[in-house]
Amino acid sequence: MATDQPVLLEYFGDTPLLRMLDFLLENRLFDYSKKQIIEETGLARATFYKYWDRLVELEVVKTTRVFGKTKLYKLNEQNPVVKKIKEVELALIERTTPMLVKASAR
Repeated sequence: MATDQPVLLEYFGDTPLLRMLDFLLENRLFDYSKKQIIEETGLARATFYKYWDRLVELEVVKTTRVFGKTKLYKLNEQNPVVKKIKEVELALIERTTPMLVKASAR
């Protein structure tokens, strides 16, 4: 499997929830507003909100700052579920890297 798609989406499917998780994983050093996450993931607002409250409830994301009415969020790297997702992503990257090296050598 050698595509330009992020590894989580490539292996588990391009779903709204995985798009959100992948974006937050790839950009874990920064915090984002809900509007920014919607724009960056390309999700419809209704689709985003269908999953967002669950991520907050499970503490997968956390509020980092508040500016007026705008809250900024980032991945909660202390959450055990997030730690496991990061492990899975790393394992998939390690598994696919040799395949990518072989494919590019052809």
